[in-house]
Amino acid sequence: MRFPRLGAVLWLACCWPSLAAETVKILVQSSPLAGSQFYAVAEVWPQIRVGDRLTLVREPDNRHDRRAVRIEWRGRQVGYVPRAENRAVARALDDGEKLEARVSKLRDDPDPWRRVEFEVFLTL
Repeated sequence: MRFPRLGAVLWLACCWPSLAAETVKILVQSSPLAGSQFYAVAEVWPQIRVGDRLTLVREPDNRHDRRAVRIEWRGRQVGYVPRAENRAVARALDDGEKLEARVSKLRDDPDPWRRVEFEVFLTL
């Protein structure tokens, strides 16, 4: 994953004393949760909250999508990064980048594509 201003952000984080103690997070993407209707979202719906941490798990051997990134909440699979939006996240994970994902929106909506949204951050 390449970010044109990443060098400037790194320089600020290293050279500006007040920023050096802070963790810098860059928003990589915001997406709906794909496939939630096939996984544990219905079971965990009463417990899941906005801000909850999600785990991103690369699935390079996934027979449907070689760039698949599974999403887990507290060890339970809840869906995937959408296929049309998983290229950057898959590449970053493959490159060993430190990514963090969080639940950003929850809606009680019959359309599974609108129920859960998440954000992915690059942590520096």
